[in-house]
Amino acid sequence: MNAKVDTLATTPVTVLRGVGPRRAQQLARLGVHTVQDLLFHLPLRYQDRTRVMPVGSLRTGDQAVIEVTVDHAEVRFGRRRSLLVRVSDGSGTLMLRFFHFTAAQKQAFARGVRLLCFGEARNGPVMLELVHPEYSLLHDGEPVSVEEALTPIYPTTEGLHQLSWKDLTGQALALLNEGRALQELLPKAVLHDYQLPSLPEAVNLLHRPPPDVSTQLLSENGHPAQRRLAFEELLAHQLSLRLLRRRARALAAPRIVAPGNLARCLQDALPFEPTGAQLRVTDEIAADLASGHPMLRLVQGDVGSGKTLVAALAAARVLEDGWQVALMVPTELLAEQHRQNLAQWFTAPLNIEVGWLTGHYKGRRRETVLERLATGELALVVGTHALFQEDARFARLGLVIVDEQHRFGVHQRLALRNKGNEQVPHQLIMTATPIPRTLAMTAYADLDLSVIDELPPGRQPVKTVVVSDERRSEVVTRVGENCRQGRQAYWVCTLIEESEALQCQAAEDTARELAETLPELRVALVHGRMKAADKEGVMQAFKVGELDLLVATTVIEVGVDVPNASLMIIENAERLGLAQLHQLRGRVGRGAAESHCVLMYHPPLGQLARERLSMLRESNDGFAIARKDLALRGPGEVLGTRQTGEIQFRIADLVRDEALIPQVQALADHLLREHPELTTPLIRRWLGEKVRYAAV
Repeated sequence: MNAKVDTLATTPVTVLRGVGPRRAQQLARLGVHTVQDLLFHLPLRYQDRTRVMPVGSLRTGDQAVIEVTVDHAEVRFGRRRSLLVRVSDGSGTLMLRFFHFTAAQKQAFARGVRLLCFGEARNGPVMLELVHPEYSLLHDGEPVSVEEALTPIYPTTEGLHQLSWKDLTGQALALLNEGRALQELLPKAVLHDYQLPSLPEAVNLLHRPPPDVSTQLLSENGHPAQRRLAFEELLAHQLSLRLLRRRARALAAPRIVAPGNLARCLQDALPFEPTGAQLRVTDEIAADLASGHPMLRLVQGDVGSGKTLVAALAAARVLEDGWQVALMVPTELLAEQHRQNLAQWFTAPLNIEVGWLTGHYKGRRRETVLERLATGELALVVGTHALFQEDARFARLGLVIVDEQHRFGVHQRLALRNKGNEQVPHQLIMTATPIPRTLAMTAYADLDLSVIDELPPGRQPVKTVVVSDERRSEVVTRVGENCRQGRQAYWVCTLIEESEALQCQAAEDTARELAETLPELRVALVHGRMKAADKEGVMQAFKVGELDLLVATTVIEVGVDVPNASLMIIENAERLGLAQLHQLRGRVGRGAAESHCVLMYHPPLGQLARERLSMLRESNDGFAIARKDLALRGPGEVLGTRQTGEIQFRIADLVRDEALIPQVQALADHLLREHPELTTPLIRRWLGEKVRYAAV
């Protein structure tokens, strides 16, 4: 058979013994359709059953095979009935504990019987124990048989047991080793330069590691074989995004060459000076707009860094040249906030109307906005997902601005890009959720990256404290003191159940309780089930100082800007992720006054929640927080793509494999230049038939 043909990539798993329609369906749930898929379905961890360990050498947490003799067995009655079997091997003694057992089992553990056991050592009341170990009885003179390789433990699904995985991967490896090919897609020079094993070597070792391989190295994913596969998968993702970028850059886009008078007028009318970082990013955008090719730029900036102004200056350049601008945001509340900001900058001083379009616009009002967009009469529009629906058409769309990128998928961005009639519009993507550079370089390799790494002058970091809700009354007293000094405060009620109705009910109860406890304060409530007009009315009243205390659900996470608000209380803070807590905290600290955030939790705290809250208390650095968030939750959660199938890796891990990213980027450029014929097979191997890059 020709080893150059990637036969296992097209060989269905049904060729394997024991894989009928039902088993194939179980495997498909895990993305395993071909023999190649099966070989790339790697173990989660490994057990060392290759040698017998002396009982006396075991420590808590060790997983081991032991050869022992039964000293005593008895059924103990306590809170739970259990069978206790004391065993020893001359080097030490330990206990086998069974909660589920039969009378026949109890009889089998007669004094002097030899056993071969495997289990994890745990601390017991008297000595180390193995709870429900695997075991077999050894007959007189029978030699002890151990495994020849480390035992892989595979990620699985209901109905597929580890013995099945061992059998199936054994068959797949036999096909591989008899000459059925996994095509080697990395040139020999690359394998040599990066010190990577061949693909068959790596796959064989990871499914059947020999006894001398370090289980610790494998558990830490530090083995060259693991690095080999992670490297190739990262490379495939990088290549796919590079191709997306290359194809997009080849398209024609409006060449924005107006002198920039409108942007200068806007800037001159500001009551403050833009920061150096804002001006630097504005210049980068201006260069993109003048290139004649579609701008694809991601602007990252921490909460309050002034991304909206940067977007407005970009919009002014495009509008001056006679093109339309659309700003797409994830929520109506944020759309309203942007509309108000843009109206201050464009409508009164520059006589440019700011239109808006959301899902709540119905009937004639909606039709009017759509007609004015289609004729070009309306040049600047803010909206939600309604902007990329089929009936929204633009006369001359020149710039699409997407706020909070992680709330939208790649396809939604592409849908707006396709709204350009004459040419492809430029895209400016903004996020206040700082994304670690490693993740940004991998997830958004199709985008240029700008960072606003400077806060406006006078901004003070928010002081954060973590308190138990047992001290709730003290916190309420503090809120009263803060507001009596002329400051305003937020009280955020987080999700208590997976139900918006219950969440809103909890917020209503909290607002009523706080109004009764602090009768001198003007207290109001805002939540996601209120009508848009009612929400906007409350938010506007809070913004102009007609309210002292705003009780809210996490609907205020983004977009609300009230400089006089200097205190935020977040209830049940342990229920939220780091990024969301940081976003909420960013609603205060927008004025010159010292601001505080109180993270109130319900004890006891789990380990992960303790880590999250400690991080918030210690740092105001959004990028440091994002890095920790990535380590705790993984890239799919951080980017909001867990449910969309984007940026989900089979083997690579963006935190663990961070050091590989620069090498992978350099190699991606090299392959595109020197070996373009390898790019499509690599992408197909690791991304399959996913369409995320197809619509380019």
